[in-house]
Amino acid sequence: MIQIGCFFSLVGLGYYVVLNGAGFFNFAIGPYTMFSGLASSWLVFIQGWDLPQAILVGIAATIVLSVLTELLVVRPIERRSGGEELPALIAVVAVLYAIAQLAGTLFGRRPLPGRPWFYFENPIQVGLAYIDAQVIVSVVVTLLVFTALSLWLTFSPYGKIMRAVGDNQEAARTLGFPITRVRVIAFALAGLIAGIAGPLFASKAGVGFESGLSYSLFGFIALVLGGTGSPWAPLAGGMLLATIQIMSSYFFGSVWLNYATLAIAVVFFAIRPEGIFARRVRA
Repeated sequence: MIQIGCFFSLVGLGYYVVLNGAGFFNFAIGPYTMFSGLASSWLVFIQGWDLPQAILVGIAATIVLSVLTELLVVRPIERRSGGEELPALIAVVAVLYAIAQLAGTLFGRRPLPGRPWFYFENPIQVGLAYIDAQVIVSVVVTLLVFTALSLWLTFSPYGKIMRAVGDNQEAARTLGFPITRVRVIAFALAGLIAGIAGPLFASKAGVGFESGLSYSLFGFIALVLGGTGSPWAPLAGGMLLATIQIMSSYFFGSVWLNYATLAIAVVFFAIRPEGIFARRVRA
């Protein structure tokens, strides 16, 4: 459950970054994640690369894909549509499927296993439970990513600007903030986060070229549950979503997993659409 929750949280964090920096729901976050995971697995198992090198290449590829989405798809379409978000959203859905087909063409259409990032000779025993090394790696990496982003948003100049843009993009533009540059940075950061999440989760469940759509869905729901009031909100949403999925599978069978996922999303949309952590706009 913890490892799945970490994965949902990281994908949700990718949504959070783009939403704050560009005011846009980038539904291609899931395909970025899939592309990184599949690329690293292909390089390791098919090409014989070392895992660290393969992960770095996968991360670099997702950063490039994410930035190109902003520069070649989202920005031109928003400019031509007078700032309307719907045409760009539709175009990003097309990007979602294009990345899936690109990954299938480059790396094959059969799912590939992932490789654990770290090995322990024996699992760690905590009480009656045994914890696998990769679970510890997932938790540590996830906490490091969330902590690094939180500190960057709080203390770095561009992080502070991104927070201002997330609060009120029009006011930030009026004040002369570099909105265009911040958008590119936001998409690049989202690609970086997705690039880390892909090979990290592939070590648990493997990855295939069609996995991106489900990744996008679960990451989006994690953001919905957690809210946008804090950079830590997707972590809370991802853990809650993973808990619901595991509990529903345990009590009702795996066939109910997707129903439970959609049900909790509908409940939050209806009762608390702002999520667990609501955004508070600074004056």
